[in-house]
Amino acid sequence: MAENKSPPGAAEMAAAKTITMKVLAIGTWTAKAPPESRPAIMPSEARDTMRLMLAGKIDQWFAKTDGSGAVFLMNVTDPKEAHTLLENLPLGRANMMTFDFIPVGPLWPLGLLLGEPAK
Repeated sequence: MAENKSPPGAAEMAAAKTITMKVLAIGTWTAKAPPESRPAIMPSEARDTMRLMLAGKIDQWFAKTDGSGAVFLMNVTDPKEAHTLLENLPLGRANMMTFDFIPVGPLWPLGLLLGEPAK
């Protein structure tokens, strides 16, 4: 029987590479959202965003410090679901904000720490 020659933690690292735990959504204002147009839509945007948070779909939300948009850490595993949820918010329906979606998962290189240290 062949001996397993994989380095310690290799199986855990390989499994972690395939796991998407959340989706990072990075939003940017579009040309259809000049600053003077934003105050009218923001109350409904804030309410609907809070509803997504209370429903467990948004874990954390942030404003980009340069004022160019918002960032959401979403409790979904599929970027398409994140896209659908955010496109259905008032800013999305008005084409005033677009998003880039980044699936994120475990910090898989930590699997290297699972092996026994050399003696």
